[in-house]
Amino acid sequence: MARTDYRSVDEYLAAQPAPARPVLRRVRATIRKTLPGATEGISYQIPVFRLRGAMVLYFAGFQRHYSIYPATPRVIRALGREGARYLHSKATLRFSLTEDVPTRLIARIARARVAETATRARTKPAKTKPRRKPVSRGRPAPRRAGKRRKGGG
Repeated sequence: MARTDYRSVDEYLAAQPAPARPVLRRVRATIRKTLPGATEGISYQIPVFRLRGAMVLYFAGFQRHYSIYPATPRVIRALGREGARYLHSKATLRFSLTEDVPTRLIARIARARVAETATRARTKPAKTKPRRKPVSRGRPAPRRAGKRRKGGG
């Protein structure tokens, strides 16, 4: 069974299949270089980079490929045809372990996500407490005319 209690990115990378480790280290280094102020950690048991409290990018390694998440519509538009080639599913960019790491593309993905999260932070409305229904105290509400209770009466 796969291990799922990683506490650091180093621990995560050490547990990956041998062919994936150097590639994932290169992906990590590219993201770190592109986002020097970002903090890295583990979320959903894969590495994540956060900037100003917002999640920017995840990456994960597998037997034959690695993936970068999320591939939002805005990111896909920013990458154009080059990024479309790697789009695997709705929000996943998948890269082969046998190909060279596309460092420039990964840097563009990271910058696009930073721009997206910054825009979202500026346009996000302030959190407000949900309104609670008023609690009726005292007498029950009067019954509507014309309605009879079941069971005779």
